[in-house]
This record gives sequence, structure tokens and C-alpha cells, in this order.
Amino acid sequence: MTLYIYNTLSRKKEKFEPVKSGRVSMYVCGPTVYDSCHIGHARSLIAFDVIARYFKATGYEITYVRNFTDIDDKIINKANQLGTDTVKVSDKYIKEFYTDMNALNVERATFEPKATDNIDQIITVIEQLIQKNMAYHKNGDVFFDVISFKEYGKLSGRKIEDMIAGARVDVNEKKRNPFDFVLWKKAKPGEPHWESPWGNGRPGWHIECSAMSYKYLGELFDIHGGGKDLIFPHHENEIAQSEGLLGKPFVKYWIHNGFVNIDNEKMSKSLGNFLMIKDVIKACHSEAVRLFLLSNHYRSPIDYSDKAMKEANAGLDKLYALLLRVKENTDEASAMQGNMDSNTKELTDGMYWKLFCEAMDDDFNTARGIGVLYDAVRNVNRMLDKAKESSMPWEKHEKMISHKKDIIKIGNTLGILFDLPEKYFSEKKIKDIEKQSIDPAFIDKMVQNRNKARKEKNWEKADNIRMQLEKMNVVVEDKPEGSVWKIKK
Repeated sequence: MTLYIYNTLSRKKEKFEPVKSGRVSMYVCGPTVYDSCHIGHARSLIAFDVIARYFKATGYEITYVRNFTDIDDKIINKANQLGTDTVKVSDKYIKEFYTDMNALNVERATFEPKATDNIDQIITVIEQLIQKNMAYHKNGDVFFDVISFKEYGKLSGRKIEDMIAGARVDVNEKKRNPFDFVLWKKAKPGEPHWESPWGNGRPGWHIECSAMSYKYLGELFDIHGGGKDLIFPHHENEIAQSEGLLGKPFVKYWIHNGFVNIDNEKMSKSLGNFLMIKDVIKACHSEAVRLFLLSNHYRSPIDYSDKAMKEANAGLDKLYALLLRVKENTDEASAMQGNMDSNTKELTDGMYWKLFCEAMDDDFNTARGIGVLYDAVRNVNRMLDKAKESSMPWEKHEKMISHKKDIIKIGNTLGILFDLPEKYFSEKKIKDIEKQSIDPAFIDKMVQNRNKARKEKNWEKADNIRMQLEKMNVVVEDKPEGSVWKIKK
């Protein structure tokens, strides 16, 4: 199997060949910590979380860097609004970020540096750019000279002359060119600042990522990622800075994820349709959120709606229902068989895992990979149905356990199926009861009465109770070990 990645820079899929064999180096732009994270942030964070998980699952060692921008105009404005300082604002939202990421099963990166912890590195890079005549300082500010980098615009496909002719750019008399961008900002009265050769100030946004990627990953690394909104100007400016300094490419593969729309409209604060992660996971299981966000290819846009989330929740129910069914039907068989994991490699890397890898090797196609996951679920359900009809040979159980392990491995690579199925349904039942304002003791009593009526072969009474329960959106499932009930969506 060979992995191919769509490279934004070349605008085509390219064979993945890491800088160092068996190792992957990846830098993804993290949040500017001045507010809560929204569902758009979740899309990017989950997409790259799955990419990192897949590399690990296929045997790569990965060094993953995801930064925090913890000094910025937005953070300063927020601090002024709240009457506090920027450190307290950034610390508050970094803490909230981790709460959201823990809820969404997003793993920590190898390094998660803050801009303010790397000021010396940033200043060093700026000094080197000035020495190469690619940057200039004026009255305490330092700017990058875009004309000095002849390939400026190659990532976004823009040309400087076209941008100058057609774009509205804020006039800044300190700049040589309207599209020159700031590397170091002179401090205004009352603003946080650091000492530098150009006076007290703070770094611009773009330079921090160039400085930190160079510090943690070296002169050339494999993957640089983020949302499509970062292609221009952020990543374009990173290329200008880093390649201008080094005189050669510094990233092999540029990866960008698509946007999240809300009910077919672009998510926008002006439209009032910003959905914060903390609010979304109150209404939906966090793994269902992941399943939804991965259901489209990462480069394509995805539309968030109540209908889409109901489908994602229903899909997650099917996955956990299968795991519960396998457990109920194979625990005894597994015990009689002894250790079913004697050939771990064979059982772990089954046919469905291989099919999943084929999907992921096509530019991390999680949508197709999820299709493989549901194919595996359907197949195992069919096997269980057949097992009811006849005595299943032991080798069939082994095949089923192999498929189950594929399902778990695929799910975990997607960042889902970490709960025990009985725990998942127990917690789901509790939440559904809370939403419907149902008294579980009353429902239990009705189910007991129905069971008694069935035992006495009073089918009319049993059916009447079942219909009463259905009117309350309660579904009863009769199993060999007894009747269980759940809330119907």
C-alpha cells in the first residue's frame, strides 16, 4: 500500500515520501486563544488528529507540533474588554481548549508551544531576514518585503501585481509595499511587550509559525496543515519567510481542510450561526460529532444540521449495538475456546483493516473508510444471524472476532469506539430520559407488567402496554436474558 496526499502547493496528489524513513514530522496551526473553539476548529483539529492516528497505526513514528497563538490584537482587545491581562485571557481559553479536545478524543500533539514562550527564537529569525535584506525595520516595526521573495503567491495562486491592482489594502506609510506584512509590532502604551533590537514590541502572527516549526522540526519537514482560510495570507507568508531565509523549500506537503457550513449557510459571527464545541457536545455524543465531521472528505465542505447530527448519532448507535451484540453472543464461546488472541497479527490486520487502509491511503479518505466500517458491521451482523440458525463452527467465531478487532481498530483510528458498549447505552439511556422527562421507575414497572402478561399469555394486555410505551417514545426489546427498553429518537 502506498499513501498519496493532495498537496495544495502542487494542486495534485503526490506519493508520500517522508523526509526520514519511518518518521513523520507535521506542523498544524493551532488556535488564537481569545474565545471558545467553534465547530470549524473541531473540523480541522479532528481531521489532523485522524491523520496523526493513522500514521501511528501504520507503524510510523510521528512528531506533531500544534501551536497556540497567545499574543495577538484579538487577545489584547478581549483583555481590555474584560479589564484583565492577556495572560489570564489566553490561559483561560487554553484550558477551555483542552476541555473541548478531551471531550472530542483529540490526542495531544508531541509539542504544543506558545508564541510567548518562543520570543527569542522569533527575534533571531527576524534578525536573519533583515540581514538577508528580506525584511526592514522602521520606527519600531519590522516588515517582510514581499518583492524580495520572487515566488510569493505560489501556494494561493495569486500574483502580487494582480493583488495590488484589485485589492483594498490598509494604507501604512511605514511599508514599502502595501502587501508587506509585519514581523514585529511596536508596542502601544499599556500593551504587553518584549525587548528587541528594534525596541519594545511583540511578534506578528505569521512569523511565530515559521520560527516554531524551524525550532521543533528543522529546516525541512513533511506536512504543514490547517484550514483553507489559512492558505492566504498566513501560509503564503510562512513560505515567503521560511523559504526566503533558508533558500529552499521547508515543507513537502501542504494540507488544508474544508469549511463547516451551518444549514447550508457559511458559518459567520455576523449571521449569528457560530456553534461552539462546548454547546454541540451537550446535545450530541462527542463520538457522533467526530463521525459527522469525518463523513465527508477533509478537503470538501461539510454542512452541519440537526438532521446530519441525528444521522451521525444513529450511525454511532449501530456501531455500539454491534459491539454489544458480539459481546453477548461470543463471551461464552471465547471462554470455551481459550485465548482467541494467540495469533494477534492475523486477527488484528484483517480484511476490513486492509480495505480501510486502502481508503486512507487515497488522501486520507475517511468518508470511504467509514463506509468500510459499516460494511464490516453489516457482515458481522449477518454472521450472528446465521449463528442463531445453526451451531456456528469455532473457526467462524474466530473470523468474527477478527472482524470485530478490525472494527475496533478502524474506530480507534477515527477516534471513536472507546466506550464499553454497555456503558455507552447506559449513559445514552440516562440522557434520553432527561430529555424526555420520563420516570424510569414507572417505565420499569410497565415493562414488568408486560412481561407478566406475556408469561400468562395475555397477549392483548401485553400489546396494550407496548402501545402505551410507544406513545411515550419507549421501545421494548425482548431478549433471551430479559426485556430491555430504550428511548426512541
